[in-house]
Amino acid sequence: MQKQKIADWGNYPVVEAETVRFNQAEQLRVALGEPGEVIAYGNGRSYGDASLQKRVIMTRSFRSFLSFDSASGVVCCESGALLAELLEAFVPRGWFLPVSPGTKFVTLGGAVAADIHGKNHHGEGSFGAHVVSLEVMRADGSIVRCSREEYPEFFALTIGGMGLSGVILNVTLQLKAIESAWVRQQTIRASRLSELMDAFESFDEWTYSVAWVDTLAGGDALGRGMLMRGEHATVEQVQGHLTFSAASQRKLNVPFFLPNGLLNRGTMMAFNSVYYHQNQKPVKERLVHYESFFYPLDAIGNWNRIYGRRGFMQYQFVLPRVTGRVAVEAILKKIQASGLGSFLAVLKLFGEQESFISFPMAGYTLALDFPVCFEVFKLMKELDAMVADWGGRLYLAKDARMDEAMFAKTYPHADDFREAIALLNGGSTRFSSLLSNRLGIT
Repeated sequence: MQKQKIADWGNYPVVEAETVRFNQAEQLRVALGEPGEVIAYGNGRSYGDASLQKRVIMTRSFRSFLSFDSASGVVCCESGALLAELLEAFVPRGWFLPVSPGTKFVTLGGAVAADIHGKNHHGEGSFGAHVVSLEVMRADGSIVRCSREEYPEFFALTIGGMGLSGVILNVTLQLKAIESAWVRQQTIRASRLSELMDAFESFDEWTYSVAWVDTLAGGDALGRGMLMRGEHATVEQVQGHLTFSAASQRKLNVPFFLPNGLLNRGTMMAFNSVYYHQNQKPVKERLVHYESFFYPLDAIGNWNRIYGRRGFMQYQFVLPRVTGRVAVEAILKKIQASGLGSFLAVLKLFGEQESFISFPMAGYTLALDFPVCFEVFKLMKELDAMVADWGGRLYLAKDARMDEAMFAKTYPHADDFREAIALLNGGSTRFSSLLSNRLGIT
């Protein structure tokens, strides 16, 4: 055990914590014998304080592959394995992740705990929908093997449960069969928000879809952006390319924190204009490697440092589809009126989902990145009221400042989840995070 300063990807907040590492289940059992509050910490790719506490269990050393059925594509891995490690091992064999977020540097355990979503939620659901079974160590050192058939209530509580039901040990996952490492990508340029949403809804039979939104464009160009849609390319479609070739993305790195304030409204407006106008065609189709389609930001190491040492916060909300158009437009106008802007703004369409406290619901989700400053806290408080009034909610894995009242109002099963976690946390060792304490869950 050692003390060190840790943070999640937003570099806000930064805390001093006692960190415990393990590579065998028995070592974890001994660590959990120490009383007090504790939470699992994977690769630090949640954005806020969901995996922060005074004492954390570091899971990255626990990352072995345990089994793989080449006929069915079912794999079992220890929870500290990265999605990147699964891709490296199984894409050459013709298998891909069933659901993938915008980075491959997430642990399997973190993917389950946050019930991550991807560009295909509208048709294939969240990560948890493809989990076959789990093994979870409780605070008393006991191990629960659970699935939809075995201890289904505990299984449902753990998927999307933000690590509060225990430390996930092993994950058995159903992979997706693919014919190549390439994606047939179609890019559609939209001159305003209504065009962007029309494009989403006109072609929802595409497996993957995601849009970049220019949050600084106003007037008739409000919400302009580009929609990227994709399908895994077949063998016939990749003629002239090596079917399962490795990515040739140029790897860059941000070696140090940039000065606070370098990323400002002026620099963001310049970038957005260049990015939007780089493609003059209304529709463009090409073949791209899965790395550039799913993980464009992973090509820039430590890109979170561009926001400076103060860090940044991602504000990601989802709104019901019936109110999504009007509400997203109103929120973009509110952001513009504040004089602030989001460097990265990503829009996706969700399908139906019902769970304890997983984030998705049928509707539109918009993720916005803001450098940490006083004005941003004030803006986010105002946005909270708008999101709640429109029947939406915020993504817990990205949050660093939502209050208890907002959580209770926008997550319909908040009380049920709180009661279930209270029953599980009856001993001297309790699973809790700064997030769960702030939201009144623990």
